[in-house]
Amino acid sequence: MVGSFLKIVLGVALGVPLLIWLFQERMIFFPRSLEHRPTHRPNVEEITIPVADGVRLRGWLVKGKGAPAPLVIYFGGNAEEVSWLGEAAGNLAGWSVLLVNYRGYGESEGKPGERELLADAIAIHEYARQRADVNSARIVAMGRSLGSGVAVYLAAERPLRGVILVSPYDSLGAVAKRHYPFLPISLMLRHRFDSLARAPQIDTPLLCVVAAEDRIIPVSHSRTLFEAWRGRKAWSEVPRADHDSIAGEPEYWSAIADFLKSLR
Repeated sequence: MVGSFLKIVLGVALGVPLLIWLFQERMIFFPRSLEHRPTHRPNVEEITIPVADGVRLRGWLVKGKGAPAPLVIYFGGNAEEVSWLGEAAGNLAGWSVLLVNYRGYGESEGKPGERELLADAIAIHEYARQRADVNSARIVAMGRSLGSGVAVYLAAERPLRGVILVSPYDSLGAVAKRHYPFLPISLMLRHRFDSLARAPQIDTPLLCVVAAEDRIIPVSHSRTLFEAWRGRKAWSEVPRADHDSIAGEPEYWSAIADFLKSLR
């Protein structure tokens, strides 16, 4: 009886981490099909960006005021198909916004992973920088939740005018340890998105927007990253909001618009 019990305990102790190791992509990335195309307007352009391994990323450029115009490159959350932001781009203080779905999301090809998303961010930035209708000296990376790690990586690798992080984490490993304290996360996690390791080297101006009632990425993780950021930084906490509802609050958009105006 005791021997059988120990075998069960050992099986669970070894089996659960093994399953998470094997299937963690399904726990981190939640690809979504295209929900709707942004309303057809003269300032909305469907785009395709071929990347190094032959995958084609698809999305939209919603053009702002003037040409060349300043640009926000948006990196969404782990279950976010980004077409919805095409209708909300008017909240971005006249800036253009580049919306590109991750691999496997929307109509983008391929499968998502940390290495792939980070490499794609460089390709997306290069695509934007070479467009004649984009002011290459005034490009901002905006990342929400999972996308905050992609935006931080881009800021560490390329010159940007600013960075907007919404519900950011210090690292995916740190958040996972909070939610699963009984698991050896440091040994299991392949997709680490370690923003905290990069933040002390980044001088780019930062706006950090958090939801006061966030239970998925608690505010303490965002604060840790914020405190480590080397460059000029501003903190905006949206009351009443949680991880999923933050973009529905007017304070969210006003903080972002004010930050973009300060970069002119």
